[in-house]
Amino acid sequence: MMRSLYTASTGMLAQQLNVDSLAHNMSNVNTVGYKRQRVEFQDLIYQAIRRPIVNEEINQPTGLDIGLGVKPAVTYTIFSQGNLQDTQNPLDVAINGQAFFKIEVPGEDAPLYTRDGAIKIDAEGRLVTSDGYYYIGVDSIEPEAYEITIEKDGRVTYLLPGEDDIQEAGQLELAKFINPAGLLKLGGNLYRDTVNSGEPVDWDPEEDSTVTLEAGYLEMSNVQIVEEMVNLITAQRAYEINSKVVQSSDEMLQTATNLRR
Repeated sequence: MMRSLYTASTGMLAQQLNVDSLAHNMSNVNTVGYKRQRVEFQDLIYQAIRRPIVNEEINQPTGLDIGLGVKPAVTYTIFSQGNLQDTQNPLDVAINGQAFFKIEVPGEDAPLYTRDGAIKIDAEGRLVTSDGYYYIGVDSIEPEAYEITIEKDGRVTYLLPGEDDIQEAGQLELAKFINPAGLLKLGGNLYRDTVNSGEPVDWDPEEDSTVTLEAGYLEMSNVQIVEEMVNLITAQRAYEINSKVVQSSDEMLQTATNLRR
């Protein structure tokens, strides 16, 4: 059987996965804090038909190797900064820099992490995600509170009726990772640290000025639709070319089986 049939099939499968990844990116174009992913490929093993020969009598510097196709290697998450969108909501907060909010999730022994800063207040006055998970570092806010403010260093303050003193509810805790691409994606805008991501490093706003919090803004997805559309066209053309190889190989086999003496 011709190698090209199997080789081209690996190319079609690889581009199918590539299109799946592009579709996932484009479907999350309006997801707060979403980070786009990219599929990376590797060539498969090579079949050595004739190896190079080097001895006292002859020197053949190259041999005859036939490649056997391609395989998806990794899906790499790109943690570039997304655009900040002005929402005029004081509870919305965007992380400007490479860090993550710490989230307390029931049933989890350790915090989970997110870039989603669309903060809500539950019935107990706690700052929570859309799924009701707590942002770590902030205590319950009193029901009578107004003018709730999130400072650039993560401190949450508010005022009470009849009092002039500013009340402080705590400080949002953030963490950084040496390799954020190694975080485990859980869905729901949540990540879990792994051995590959490295240990979380607590953010200290007094020592680390590379990270700030911007209240009244949300960090949108870092997906660029035009770039994704170009990548989609490229993947589609690559899929078509591989399918043409399969068709051509089939026609060559048909010609060989129809040979007559």
